[in-house]
Amino acid sequence: MNVVFPGAFLDELKYTSLTGVKVTLINMPIREQAKPNNPPLGPALLAARLREYGAEPTIIDLNIYRVRDEDAAKRGLEHGRTLTFEEAGGLISRTLNKVGSQHVIGLSGLITTLKWQTEIARMIKAVDPDAMLVSGGGLATQFRTDLFGWIPELDAVAHSEGDDVILKIAHDAKAIRDHGFEKAHLAGRLSPFLQGVIGGTPRFFYHGGRTPDLDALPFPAYDLLFEDVDGFPVLETYLSVPVWGGSAKNSSATSFEMKRSISTISSRGCPFACKFCFRGAQGERNYGVRSAEDLADEFIDYQERYGVDFIGLLDDNFMVSPKRISQLADILEPLAASGQLRWGAHGRLDEAADLRPDRHGGYRMADTLRVDEMARAGCVYIGFGAESASSKVLEDMGKGGFMLSSGMEKINGFEFPRAMTQGMRNTINAEIHGNCTWIMGYPGETLGDLQTSIAFIKWQQELVTEGMTPNTLEYDTAFESINTSVFTATAYPGTEMFEHPKVRSILTETFGLRFDPESRKPVADENFRTYVLELNDATKMITNNDGRPLNYSDISDDQFVEVRTMLDDRELDKVLSI
Repeated sequence: MNVVFPGAFLDELKYTSLTGVKVTLINMPIREQAKPNNPPLGPALLAARLREYGAEPTIIDLNIYRVRDEDAAKRGLEHGRTLTFEEAGGLISRTLNKVGSQHVIGLSGLITTLKWQTEIARMIKAVDPDAMLVSGGGLATQFRTDLFGWIPELDAVAHSEGDDVILKIAHDAKAIRDHGFEKAHLAGRLSPFLQGVIGGTPRFFYHGGRTPDLDALPFPAYDLLFEDVDGFPVLETYLSVPVWGGSAKNSSATSFEMKRSISTISSRGCPFACKFCFRGAQGERNYGVRSAEDLADEFIDYQERYGVDFIGLLDDNFMVSPKRISQLADILEPLAASGQLRWGAHGRLDEAADLRPDRHGGYRMADTLRVDEMARAGCVYIGFGAESASSKVLEDMGKGGFMLSSGMEKINGFEFPRAMTQGMRNTINAEIHGNCTWIMGYPGETLGDLQTSIAFIKWQQELVTEGMTPNTLEYDTAFESINTSVFTATAYPGTEMFEHPKVRSILTETFGLRFDPESRKPVADENFRTYVLELNDATKMITNNDGRPLNYSDISDDQFVEVRTMLDDRELDKVLSI
């Protein structure tokens, strides 16, 4: 298939080309156990882009609602439950009754939203059958045209980044509405993304791609989230929930509080290739960044517009470019020094360590540390995807090269990568809170490997409370600021982990998955769909028909469940004593 990216069509568009075109973007619910704390960035970016060309976008955010009722209480959901399908359908109907029939309705969501997108698609075709129904985001990027079989109501699937392709989608929908499909097709207005007519329905497959200049993109249209059709304050609810911290229930912990926070993104893609990670919707390994100047302008705009005291950057890895970090510090230092600006990001511990080999076969730190420059710019939080402190598991995950290159350090009887230990020390010395996330159950992991990770968490607790008096508020706050949550390794389609022989064997045995012998991809049948419906954000332990965990490690199932229970109860010492 010849791939034509949408940027090729931008020159044909004028800033009035989409005048009168109505587009509704629907964000799916995720993480029911947590408070909704990040406004839907993807739909907000697409809506802002559409407005540049005269379109009239609407955002329906199904994730913001948490209903406290008897059902939520029975299920142990302290923050309330998400909407039911019936409630969501009512909200969508009321919104569309207000804004009118749409040219395009887009469904956005992670790979974990298949069930929601399936149900919402049926509702959409019932209330606005003439709208072009499109799936985009992580789910669409992973499964692409296979989604037509699982969600037959779809008219189109759009994969990867959507900043430019959303304009082509809206343009095609307008052409079909204005001229009818046959005339629009014969006039060449719909090529080259038309796949064909299946069962009387035209099907489109759009290839997303990187827009040439990320700085040229407008800031997210968060103003469209001011309130929903019923007057519910969507944006204000998001602003009042911390992006990160214990109450966020997203495996982050902080030593500080935030009263009003918002999130954004400063880059696309990630230049690294961890085997458990699928980031296709955000640029894959094609790394691109916005300038320090553009990012600083957005920070200041959010402070003035929304009165936020913290901004969270959701990039996979903000810390790749030391030069950009220093440029950002030069701009933001006055605001940071006065305490007016605080923000956080994600990075790698070896980037925080900033170790360089010396001529004597040892290592020295860079003259200017990235974490010091981030602190100068107002950064107070860095989320590190540590995942494991075992050198063997890090190698298996595809993280060993950069994390093990500076050798090992023995602490409390355990061998830790020096990049991890020094990275944590540097982060603390810069007065930035470092939050590590962890994974258990990766293929090949032993109990000893897992205990090494737990020992690292214990060492972090020692590090942040060093010199403090036990059983004081200062000590307890610092101690509790260290994340002790551990995710269960989940095999997401599209990752290298999903290709692992043991993973494939277990999934074949448990779910009946079949794999094409040539492409090695899973066959998109009902068995595969059933597995995808089971996926969550790795807080859920997927089980087989006998209630046993999908355990890809070398730890026995019984011991795996025992350790999982201990970790859920935060009994780290018990894990170390096995």
